[in-house]
Amino acid sequence: MRNRVARYHNVFGPFGAWTGGREKAPAAICRKVAEAADGGEVEIWGDGTQTRSFLYVDECLESTLRLMRSDVEGPVNLSSDEMVTLDRLVDLVAGKRVHTRHVPGPAGVPGRNSHNEMVSRDLDWRPSRPLREGLKATY
Repeated sequence: MRNRVARYHNVFGPFGAWTGGREKAPAAICRKVAEAADGGEVEIWGDGTQTRSFLYVDECLESTLRLMRSDVEGPVNLSSDEMVTLDRLVDLVAGKRVHTRHVPGPAGVPGRNSHNEMVSRDLDWRPSRPLREGLKATY
């Protein structure tokens, strides 16, 4: 039996969870920035230097369709190569002046990214929009 396995990494978008502890970092930071007063504070767990890559939901759907229409078999990482620190994520979201305050909490691993060579080579796919655009739509 032929199979394709999409391995999604940090998918986010405007209709994802944004409260309750189940939200991804982009949605949580969008919420924190929206709730903060101009010149206010946004709390980030850890020191803010943790790096992650995030994939906007529209990009995820496009890559999934390409995968399903392809002859590629087996697992494929579907993600972005655009790495950002959590501090930088706050800067990308902020539509106003906010200060980042680092607090103790589950910071996770220092850095995480997927290896995307296969999706780029075999599906001729890379995200077509920068992270900033997905954050704007989510915010």
